[in-house]
Amino acid sequence: MDTVELHRRAVEAFDERVRAIGPGDWAAPTPCAGWDVRTLVNHLVNEDRWTVPLFEGRTIAEVGDRFDGDLLGEDPHRAWEEAAAEAVAAIAAPGTMERTTHLSFGDLPGHDYAMQLAADHLVHAWDLARAIGADEGLDPELVAETARWFERWEEGYRSAGATAARPALPDGADGQTQLLAAFGRAAAP
Repeated sequence: MDTVELHRRAVEAFDERVRAIGPGDWAAPTPCAGWDVRTLVNHLVNEDRWTVPLFEGRTIAEVGDRFDGDLLGEDPHRAWEEAAAEAVAAIAAPGTMERTTHLSFGDLPGHDYAMQLAADHLVHAWDLARAIGADEGLDPELVAETARWFERWEEGYRSAGATAARPALPDGADGQTQLLAAFGRAAAP
């Protein structure tokens, strides 16, 4: 599967869970330490807002603090939909995978940055599902592709503090359970 398609489908997985958020769910805790549902969705809206300028070649310093704080406002569903649509369009633009993106930790090829974003949407789709009691099942094809990509990044993420320690896996753990463990999550309730 190409990266553009993988990203689009990972965003759709998160979108499916966002659409299931009820009015009383926004303060529910998530598997992300210290984050409730609103904080989690705001995190993804923040990432999606950054996607456009970073794929246009801007630096972190050039973008500045314009995406700091609460980006959800009074209509969190709409804020999510708009940010997600803009990010998907930016990544699907011709030549995006060959561009260099200027991230906080250095320059990265567009392909790797898009994979990073796809992985975050996919894993956070599980986090959101767990928080609101929605279907936690992730697309096995997306799980396999993301796991393959993440193999070379896992130790870097962990040493940078971006993921928690890998929990112990049960015997015969499926691909989704293994991917979640790589991102520091225990799939068992």
